[in-house]
Amino acid sequence: MDSQLFADEHFKKFIETLNLKGITQFDYFVNWGKVFKNITPIEKELNLLNTAIGKEDIEAALFDILKTYPKTIKTVPTLLAIRDKSIEVLIDSTAFIYKNFDFNLKEVTDEKIHDVVNLLVESGFAELIKTKQIKSIPDYCIGVEVGLDSNGRKNRGGTSMEKLVESFVAIFCHEHNLAYLAQANAKKIKDVWDMDIAVDKSSRIIDFVIKKDGQLFFIECNFYGGGGSKLKSTATEYIEMSRFWEAQEVTFIWVTDGKGWLTTKNPLQDYFERNNILLNIEMLKDDYLGKILFPNNLIK
Repeated sequence: MDSQLFADEHFKKFIETLNLKGITQFDYFVNWGKVFKNITPIEKELNLLNTAIGKEDIEAALFDILKTYPKTIKTVPTLLAIRDKSIEVLIDSTAFIYKNFDFNLKEVTDEKIHDVVNLLVESGFAELIKTKQIKSIPDYCIGVEVGLDSNGRKNRGGTSMEKLVESFVAIFCHEHNLAYLAQANAKKIKDVWDMDIAVDKSSRIIDFVIKKDGQLFFIECNFYGGGGSKLKSTATEYIEMSRFWEAQEVTFIWVTDGKGWLTTKNPLQDYFERNNILLNIEMLKDDYLGKILFPNNLIK
């Protein structure tokens, strides 16, 4: 292994070349496929509810629609920007009395319809369509789904880093005629390469595994645009993980990046000073995988 990988200059270069701009790509913002996947099954019902827009007696209008077309009840979670099919609402904060609202369609009674209409009124939604502040319920619900989808951005951020790292891994392995696996567990490694590895937990999935001359190289990757306790816990976890893999003669490579590390250097340095391999995106661009897998070659 190239001794420079564990020299002080390496850690200094790592910090100096951290990606401070982020890795946001066009597919990060909204998963439009997911948005319309959720809207399409209720599109007919949303259009039926549209007929209530502007009605003076909004409660009567909503009751009539829900009673005539009971399937419109299933749209209520989307109208209120929730995913739950049944919710408990605290209606008396002094006596702690709750009211259950169930949006399943097993049994639709007038009482249930009145409850749903009351929920739409008390939540403020009914007033918005009565006064035409919402002019199109389907369009409004598309906006709701976009907002709910924003919760998935954290996962998309992690996926973006994996996609970015895989672009380097795939090219590197192609150039050197090496095989690699993405999102591999012990079973997948056994099935594809007939190699046995012990895992620290049954759910363990390695981002990328490269095989070279019968030796395995495990790569974990993540990107942190902000600081926090998660960074410290990850560094601590990877210290143990590296030791665990090393005991099985597996080389562990941690590829991480992001300005979050600028305020959380100590746990990262602790990981590095234990002779653990640490790379960032810039180092992948500089062919540091070559330094690791082909240490006797002259790599720029």
